[in-house]
Amino acid sequence: MKEKIIEKASEMFISLGFKSVTMDDIAAEMGISKKTIYTHFNNKETIIAVVTDAIFEEISRDINCICDLEKNPIEETYEIKKRVMEHMCNEKESPSHQLQKYYPNIYQNIKNRQFSLMQECVVKNLHRGIEQQLFRENIDVQFVARIYFNGVTGIKDSNLFPSSMFEGKELYETYLEYHLRGIVTPKGRQILNQLIHSNQD
Repeated sequence: MKEKIIEKASEMFISLGFKSVTMDDIAAEMGISKKTIYTHFNNKETIIAVVTDAIFEEISRDINCICDLEKNPIEETYEIKKRVMEHMCNEKESPSHQLQKYYPNIYQNIKNRQFSLMQECVVKNLHRGIEQQLFRENIDVQFVARIYFNGVTGIKDSNLFPSSMFEGKELYETYLEYHLRGIVTPKGRQILNQLIHSNQD
Protein backbone atom coordinates (compact mmCIF):
# COMPACT_ATOMS: atom_id res chain seq x y z
CA MET A 1 0.00 0.00 0.00
CA LYS A 2 2.85 2.38 0.80
CA GLU A 3 4.24 2.08 -2.74
CA LYS A 4 0.79 2.68 -4.21
CA ILE A 5 0.40 5.83 -2.12
CA ILE A 6 3.81 7.09 -3.31
CA GLU A 7 2.92 6.36 -6.93
CA LYS A 8 -0.45 8.12 -6.78
CA ALA A 9 0.88 11.08 -4.77
CA SER A 10 3.75 11.48 -7.23
CA GLU A 11 1.34 11.57 -10.17
CA MET A 12 -0.88 14.15 -8.45
CA PHE A 13 1.96 16.37 -7.23
CA ILE A 14 3.50 16.54 -10.70
CA SER A 15 0.25 17.34 -12.48
CA LEU A 16 -1.41 19.58 -9.86
CA GLY A 17 1.43 20.94 -7.73
CA PHE A 18 2.77 20.18 -4.25
CA LYS A 19 0.77 22.92 -2.55
CA SER A 20 -2.55 22.15 -4.22
CA VAL A 21 -2.84 18.45 -3.35
CA THR A 22 -4.06 17.59 0.15
CA MET A 23 -4.04 14.32 2.09
CA ASP A 24 -7.81 14.19 1.55
CA ASP A 25 -7.28 14.49 -2.22
CA ILE A 26 -4.84 11.56 -2.24
CA ALA A 27 -7.17 9.43 -0.11
CA ALA A 28 -10.18 10.25 -2.30
CA GLU A 29 -8.29 9.54 -5.51
CA MET A 30 -7.18 6.16 -4.17
CA GLY A 31 -10.51 5.28 -2.60
CA ILE A 32 -8.98 4.78 0.84
CA SER A 33 -9.31 6.55 4.18
CA LYS A 34 -6.92 9.30 5.22
CA LYS A 35 -6.18 7.18 8.29
CA THR A 36 -4.69 4.52 6.02
CA ILE A 37 -2.25 7.08 4.62
CA TYR A 38 -1.29 8.17 8.14
CA THR A 39 -0.32 4.60 9.03
CA HIS A 40 2.49 4.93 6.49
CA PHE A 41 3.31 8.65 6.59
CA ASN A 42 3.32 11.14 9.46
CA ASN A 43 2.18 14.08 7.35
CA LYS A 44 2.04 15.53 3.84
CA GLU A 45 5.60 16.85 4.02
CA THR A 46 6.86 13.33 4.68
CA ILE A 47 5.08 12.11 1.55
CA ILE A 48 6.56 14.97 -0.47
CA ALA A 49 10.07 14.14 0.75
CA VAL A 50 9.65 10.47 -0.21
CA VAL A 51 8.06 11.32 -3.57
CA THR A 52 10.75 13.83 -4.58
CA ASP A 53 13.42 11.34 -3.57
CA ALA A 54 11.79 8.61 -5.69
CA ILE A 55 11.51 10.92 -8.71
CA PHE A 56 15.13 11.99 -8.33
CA GLU A 57 16.34 8.39 -8.11
CA GLU A 58 14.34 7.40 -11.20
CA ILE A 59 15.73 10.24 -13.31
CA SER A 60 19.25 9.61 -11.95
CA ARG A 61 19.12 5.97 -13.05
CA ASP A 62 17.95 6.97 -16.51
CA ILE A 63 20.67 9.61 -16.87
CA ASN A 64 23.35 7.15 -15.74
CA CYS A 65 22.08 4.60 -18.28
CA ILE A 66 22.31 7.21 -21.05
CA CYS A 67 25.84 8.19 -19.98
CA ASP A 68 26.90 4.52 -19.94
CA LEU A 69 26.09 4.32 -23.66
CA GLU A 70 28.94 6.80 -24.32
CA LYS A 71 27.32 8.44 -27.34
CA ASN A 72 29.07 11.50 -28.66
CA PRO A 73 28.72 14.26 -26.05
CA ILE A 74 26.31 16.41 -28.10
CA GLU A 75 23.93 13.50 -28.73
CA GLU A 76 24.25 12.47 -25.08
CA THR A 77 23.15 15.94 -23.94
CA TYR A 78 20.09 15.79 -26.19
CA GLU A 79 19.21 12.27 -25.02
CA ILE A 80 19.32 13.39 -21.39
CA LYS A 81 17.21 16.43 -22.21
CA LYS A 82 14.70 14.18 -24.00
CA ARG A 83 14.39 11.87 -20.98
CA VAL A 84 13.93 14.76 -18.56
CA MET A 85 11.27 16.30 -20.83
CA GLU A 86 9.40 12.97 -20.97
CA HIS A 87 9.29 13.00 -17.21
CA MET A 88 8.12 16.62 -17.08
CA CYS A 89 5.45 16.29 -19.77
CA ASN A 90 2.64 16.17 -17.19
CA GLU A 91 3.80 19.21 -15.22
CA LYS A 92 1.16 21.92 -15.19
CA GLU A 93 1.66 24.01 -12.06
CA SER A 94 5.45 24.41 -11.85
CA PRO A 95 5.97 21.87 -9.05
CA SER A 96 9.61 22.91 -8.70
CA HIS A 97 8.58 26.51 -7.96
CA GLN A 98 5.96 25.36 -5.44
CA LEU A 99 8.49 23.09 -3.77
CA GLN A 100 10.93 25.98 -3.43
CA LYS A 101 8.26 28.31 -2.03
CA TYR A 102 6.39 26.03 0.37
CA TYR A 103 8.90 23.28 1.20
CA PRO A 104 12.31 25.00 1.01
CA ASN A 105 14.23 22.36 2.99
CA ILE A 106 13.09 19.54 0.68
CA TYR A 107 13.76 21.74 -2.36
CA GLN A 108 17.31 22.57 -1.22
CA ASN A 109 18.09 18.93 -0.47
CA ILE A 110 16.97 17.84 -3.94
CA LYS A 111 18.77 20.75 -5.60
CA ASN A 112 22.03 19.80 -3.84
CA ARG A 113 21.66 16.21 -5.04
CA GLN A 114 20.83 17.39 -8.55
CA PHE A 115 23.98 19.51 -8.57
CA SER A 116 26.16 16.58 -7.51
CA LEU A 117 24.66 14.31 -10.17
CA MET A 118 24.79 16.89 -12.96
CA GLN A 119 28.24 18.11 -11.99
CA GLU A 120 29.72 14.63 -12.40
CA CYS A 121 27.78 13.92 -15.60
CA VAL A 122 28.35 17.30 -17.29
CA VAL A 123 32.06 17.50 -16.40
CA LYS A 124 32.64 14.06 -17.97
CA ASN A 125 30.57 15.11 -20.98
CA LEU A 126 32.61 18.28 -21.46
CA HIS A 127 35.96 16.49 -21.15
CA ARG A 128 34.89 13.88 -23.69
CA GLY A 129 33.69 16.63 -26.01
CA ILE A 130 37.09 18.32 -25.83
CA GLU A 131 38.88 15.01 -26.46
CA GLN A 132 36.69 14.36 -29.51
CA GLN A 133 37.26 17.92 -30.76
CA LEU A 134 33.54 18.67 -30.56
CA PHE A 135 33.96 21.28 -27.80
CA ARG A 136 36.57 24.05 -27.72
CA GLU A 137 39.68 23.03 -25.80
CA ASN A 138 40.00 26.43 -24.12
CA ILE A 139 36.70 26.30 -22.21
CA ASP A 140 36.79 26.33 -18.41
CA VAL A 141 35.06 23.01 -17.72
CA GLN A 142 34.11 23.74 -14.11
CA PHE A 143 32.71 27.16 -15.03
CA VAL A 144 30.67 25.81 -17.96
CA ALA A 145 29.33 22.90 -15.89
CA ARG A 146 28.13 25.25 -13.15
CA ILE A 147 26.65 27.78 -15.57
CA TYR A 148 24.80 24.94 -17.30
CA PHE A 149 23.34 23.71 -14.00
CA ASN A 150 22.36 27.24 -13.02
CA GLY A 151 20.62 27.72 -16.35
CA VAL A 152 18.77 24.39 -16.33
CA THR A 153 17.41 25.07 -12.85
CA GLY A 154 16.91 28.79 -13.50
CA ILE A 155 14.58 28.39 -16.46
CA LYS A 156 12.16 26.60 -14.13
CA ASP A 157 11.58 29.90 -12.32
CA SER A 158 8.06 30.83 -13.40
CA ASN A 159 8.63 34.45 -12.34
CA LEU A 160 11.46 34.83 -14.84
CA PHE A 161 10.02 32.51 -17.48
CA PRO A 162 6.21 32.65 -17.16
CA SER A 163 4.30 29.98 -19.07
CA SER A 164 2.33 32.75 -20.80
CA MET A 165 5.55 33.73 -22.58
CA PHE A 166 7.58 30.50 -22.70
CA GLU A 167 6.42 26.99 -23.52
CA GLY A 168 8.30 24.43 -21.42
CA LYS A 169 9.63 22.15 -24.15
CA GLU A 170 10.69 25.00 -26.45
CA LEU A 171 12.35 26.76 -23.51
CA TYR A 172 14.55 23.73 -22.78
CA GLU A 173 15.33 23.33 -26.49
CA THR A 174 16.36 26.98 -26.72
CA TYR A 175 18.51 26.82 -23.60
CA LEU A 176 20.25 23.62 -24.70
CA GLU A 177 21.09 25.11 -28.11
CA TYR A 178 22.29 28.29 -26.39
CA HIS A 179 24.57 26.23 -24.12
CA LEU A 180 26.04 24.09 -26.89
CA ARG A 181 26.57 26.86 -29.45
CA GLY A 182 28.76 28.63 -26.92
CA ILE A 183 31.21 25.72 -26.62
CA VAL A 184 31.18 23.72 -29.87
CA THR A 185 33.96 23.64 -32.46
CA PRO A 186 33.12 23.82 -36.19
CA LYS A 187 33.09 19.99 -36.15
CA GLY A 188 30.69 19.99 -33.19
CA ARG A 189 28.52 22.64 -34.84
CA GLN A 190 27.88 20.31 -37.78
CA ILE A 191 26.58 17.59 -35.45
CA LEU A 192 24.53 20.12 -33.48
CA ASN A 193 22.92 21.53 -36.63
CA GLN A 194 22.06 18.01 -37.81
CA LEU A 195 20.44 17.19 -34.47
CA ILE A 196 18.44 20.42 -34.43
CA HIS A 197 17.32 19.82 -38.02
CA SER A 198 16.29 16.22 -37.28
CA ASN A 199 14.36 17.32 -34.18
CA GLN A 200 12.37 19.76 -36.30
CA ASP A 201 11.34 17.10 -38.85
